[in-house]
Amino acid sequence: MENIQIGVDIGGTFTDIVFMSPALGLRTRKVLSSVDDYARAIAEGLIEVFDETGISASDIEQFRHGTTIGSNAILEQKGALTGLITTRGFRDVLEIGALRMPRLYDIAWEKPKPLVERFLRVVVDERIDAQGNVERALDPASAEAAIDTLLAQGVEAIAVCLLNSYANPIHERELKQLIQRKAPQMSCCISFEVIPEIREYERTSTTVINAYVMPVVASYLQQMRRELDRIEVAAPILLMQSNGGLIPATTAEKLPCNIIESGPASGVVGSQALSRKMNLANIITFDMGGTTAKASLIEDGRFTRSLEYQVGGGIMAGSRLMTGGGYSLKVPAIDLAEVGAGGGSIVWIDAGRSMQIGPESAGSTPGPVCYDRGGELPTITDANLVLGYINPRYLVGGALSLNATRARQIFAKHIATPLGLELAHAAYAAHRIAIANMIRAISSVSSERGRDPRDYTLFPFGGNGPLFASGIARELGMRKIVVPPCSGVFSACGLLYSEVEHHYTRTFRRVMNDADPDEINRVWESMAQEANTQLESEGFNRNQIRMQRSAQLRYQGQSFELSVPVSNGKLGRESLLSIAESFGKEHERTYGHRGRPNEMVELVNLQLIGQGLSEHSAVPDKILGEAVSHLAESETREAYFGPERGWFNTPVVARTDLHTTRQGPLIVEEYDATCVIPPDASASLDGFGNILIELLTESAGKQARLTRQ
Repeated sequence: MENIQIGVDIGGTFTDIVFMSPALGLRTRKVLSSVDDYARAIAEGLIEVFDETGISASDIEQFRHGTTIGSNAILEQKGALTGLITTRGFRDVLEIGALRMPRLYDIAWEKPKPLVERFLRVVVDERIDAQGNVERALDPASAEAAIDTLLAQGVEAIAVCLLNSYANPIHERELKQLIQRKAPQMSCCISFEVIPEIREYERTSTTVINAYVMPVVASYLQQMRRELDRIEVAAPILLMQSNGGLIPATTAEKLPCNIIESGPASGVVGSQALSRKMNLANIITFDMGGTTAKASLIEDGRFTRSLEYQVGGGIMAGSRLMTGGGYSLKVPAIDLAEVGAGGGSIVWIDAGRSMQIGPESAGSTPGPVCYDRGGELPTITDANLVLGYINPRYLVGGALSLNATRARQIFAKHIATPLGLELAHAAYAAHRIAIANMIRAISSVSSERGRDPRDYTLFPFGGNGPLFASGIARELGMRKIVVPPCSGVFSACGLLYSEVEHHYTRTFRRVMNDADPDEINRVWESMAQEANTQLESEGFNRNQIRMQRSAQLRYQGQSFELSVPVSNGKLGRESLLSIAESFGKEHERTYGHRGRPNEMVELVNLQLIGQGLSEHSAVPDKILGEAVSHLAESETREAYFGPERGWFNTPVVARTDLHTTRQGPLIVEEYDATCVIPPDASASLDGFGNILIELLTESAGKQARLTRQ
């Protein structure tokens, strides 16, 4: 065997591993994450598959990886001790921020602690104006003093962000050379190499985050390389970026700010690839694992990228105006909304005797109570086990047996008895509250942006996504659900469908009516040349390189931009008018209105994506997961579907049993996930191996209930 690609996605509870090749097809493995050393669990999982399949380590062509190492370092405040050098007068930009608060009327809210404390923020004498002209040259004495101060404090990384350096980086480059001369091993980054754009706070924050996680990510990737070498896997490591493209590990070590949301992005990429195969243009992706649930929107076969996002601000849902609760990253990222609701989310009772879900999670250690690994607090997984949705004898291919008795005892002790509820009713209430929490994420990417979720198909995946999908869809009025093959490890599959991408941005402020097309063409040509050089150095020939251009624009006087695509080729005056018109349409689509015909449109940033395309499509015509062999021909299980419906003796089936349409309730058990089809719904299998779930209308649902009675 040869040309085998591996996708590995690390989650808070499980690590998912996918093997794919023309000869092998698709093989999957799900192992508990080893939080103390993520690379160890990956290596052990690879060895297991090698032993079972006869694959040789030398057959591996690429190792594609999605990781939470960057976001974890920020959330847990375990990044490097970082120093910041900035222009005199701008020492406190990190704390001033953008003057936004996520909760306007919460007097107890506190700003997140800056990643660089004030005594580690030092200034230098220099000044460059917004046009890039040097008003005051960098003072060598202040530069030496600033660096010596930070080195004396024992910093592990240094970020440099000077005023208007996006227009002229000469002083930042001088400082970098001086740092490298004084401390050759020091992790150091300058803002021009990280994000050469306007907006002082966002640029400073992004550069600081890059420096803060740089040693952590570098150490992690080096350990990963050592583990792969130990098991004789010589394949190069490619990292998933937050924007949905891949980059080599060497680039990720220099620009780790691009892989902060590495894990969630791959599932959306996989959803886009599969939905295109199905000619399904508009879908809402829903990824629920053990710790969080994420939602994203795909329209006309394309996902959207946000221009910036925040990390560590708690729940990533609700109005995009309610920012300021986390650390700002001004890098392109797949537009996601995230809530702290996963299978491991802890169920608890607040001071007002109301049931709450998360955001605290039991994770993989100790895990839910039913894992029998020391967990003492009830979780969503325990509730689903009480409801009969999960098989206590079969999880992750039977590798993990669940203690149903203990789960019932703990759930009764902490939740049902204090609230005076029957055990099943309490567990179902927890299930419904989890659904309500996750709907917030879906609403954030749909109805809050003028999109009606009823016009979309729900695309659930992750270990818990298919289990909750029908309940979520019914609440939102959605009728159709597509559960992809290998749904429990689908994010790892998405890694195999991605392409190598490098994103470039240049701030280039011009009023469109006065802009010179030739000047804009020269900037884009320079960016394209940079992209070509980078991709060719990574082994791509000119036929494998594709460029995508876009522009960020706003009406003059506005503070925020919208991005619109721009066709390749030289621009003329008519092209600029067309770009301005595209912006007007996007503004109306996003905000419900557009400017007057004579409203001035301002170009702010030019963007270019350089893609290195694989020689062959990685998306197979049909994905076949590993068959479930533990099921008896007529296996059933008692499952609870709420006070109105009660308990059902529910058939438990394999995905392959759905070649003909079957009426719910049903439980579809697979190696990596469980899919629950409730009463008043039907399920079938399509030609791509997807489970198609149709929710009946209310009138049809009532008739179905009458028939059962």
